[in-house]
Amino acid sequence: MSTENEVLFERAVGRSPLVISLPHVGTAIPAEIARRMTPRARQVEDTDWHVDRLYRFARVAGASWLQARLSRYVIDLNRPPDDHSLYPGQASTGLCPPASFSGESLYAASPPTAAEVGARRERYWMPYHDALKLLIAGARRRHGFAVLLDAHSIRSVVPRLFAGRLPDINLGTNDGRSCDPLLAAGLVAQLATQRDFTHVLNGRFKGGYITRTYGEPHAGVHAVQIELAQAAYMDESGHSFEDSLAEPLRNLLRSLVAVLAKFRPLGVSPDGSA
Repeated sequence: MSTENEVLFERAVGRSPLVISLPHVGTAIPAEIARRMTPRARQVEDTDWHVDRLYRFARVAGASWLQARLSRYVIDLNRPPDDHSLYPGQASTGLCPPASFSGESLYAASPPTAAEVGARRERYWMPYHDALKLLIAGARRRHGFAVLLDAHSIRSVVPRLFAGRLPDINLGTNDGRSCDPLLAAGLVAQLATQRDFTHVLNGRFKGGYITRTYGEPHAGVHAVQIELAQAAYMDESGHSFEDSLAEPLRNLLRSLVAVLAKFRPLGVSPDGSA
């Protein structure tokens, strides 16, 4: 019999220091919530489509893995539990978002009450973060440190959230606070070796709650968010996945993941000893 946690997320313990979190790839909506949503909301169009497929190679190679099954429309696992804004002065999507990225209401009548938000936080948000903490702690115990990749994607043009077209690859390190500067520099250097995909460090997306909370370099946890523009690997007019479109970006992601996987903080040897 499956436990509720197995319904909420997919988890795998790897052998490398790398932990990959995929909080927005889920598409499931519990029936009691779906009944209150609009038909368009039930299409979960703001999903991080196919990000799990893009990074699957890293799981096979030994990274620990945490993949949400529930839609971000149910609860956003990359938002603070008190729902304070991560980007003050800019449009916010919320812990239990009442509207889509385009600003359309997700609910046919009223959005979730404060009590309902609290219940979802306890039932859905907390188990994901408890599992993520365990994966990070396990990597630190085995290797002396952990590297956390919070993996995301979004449509390349979302006027409500940002102006113009988003760069293809958006690295976020909370303005340098969530990881060793050498790790960020290695990722930027790797991106500079190619010209097919545009990129930026700490642009519109500096890292969400996961990157900002768990990225504590002084405590041996180095976190990076990678936000991909979906136009870089798929036809944004639909949700289908074609390997021929995705493979060039996936090859670049392999090189970025290699930088993450090979990173060792100063003072930590390859066997994890200080």
